[in-house]
Amino acid sequence: MKHLILSLVFGGLLFLGCKEKTKPNAKIDAAPELETDQPQAIKINKDTEVIISPIEHATAVLEWGNIVIYVDPVGGAEAFQEKKAPDLILITDIHGDHFSLETLEALNTDKAKIVAPQAVADKLPEEFTPQIDVLNNGESKERYGITIEAIPMYNLRKEALKFHEKGRGNGYVLNFDDQRIYFSGDTEDIPEMRALENIDKAFICMNLPYTMTEESAADAVLEFKPKEVYPYHYRGNPNVSDVNKFKELVNAGDADIEVVQLDWYPAEDY
Repeated sequence: MKHLILSLVFGGLLFLGCKEKTKPNAKIDAAPELETDQPQAIKINKDTEVIISPIEHATAVLEWGNIVIYVDPVGGAEAFQEKKAPDLILITDIHGDHFSLETLEALNTDKAKIVAPQAVADKLPEEFTPQIDVLNNGESKERYGITIEAIPMYNLRKEALKFHEKGRGNGYVLNFDDQRIYFSGDTEDIPEMRALENIDKAFICMNLPYTMTEESAADAVLEFKPKEVYPYHYRGNPNVSDVNKFKELVNAGDADIEVVQLDWYPAEDY
């Protein structure tokens, strides 16, 4: 389901630059598609629609009126060739599937503010300094009428602590009018996620060994109860997560939470 105006519409391309991540062209088993019919047009709020276009894996473009936001832009300029230039760029972490300096340098970012944690800001060359808004865990900032909240993202399992240490990266909650949209970034089912409130749409990662299992993701979702949840960032090493299993777990615990599967990975990647 490539186009969903939930306002959500999709497509794209991603390069995984961190050596511990699966390369984008690796031949791995695809997760089965969810067997649910989704409406083709849903209003995301009462006033202005937010259009969310997933590019691939963890990368997305959001449009709210005339404001354009890139989340974790990677994949080179060609991944965004049909998109407007960004006003805001949100980066969650230093890994190559979230932060690509080559992509930032290839894009037209002249008018963009770059919101990122300090660990990412430290890797940006001096030419980007005037554009950077450092936002660390627990902090928030308003840009263009959108309040951006930085939510912690980190690992809990002992064997995974080396991947994402607490305090380095950010998940984000974006507040558009009366709507709250959560992008988890790379995380496990941490207390800060479980404590989220009034989330309308939650984009939740689930890939091993880097983030969490389908069971952990579903358990967290059942605690903070977003209205809708979108599994994303579910390609791991060596397999992709079972998003149908995730849906079954969520709906067994709360049938009112809608689980929506979007096409985050082009077929040629498998």
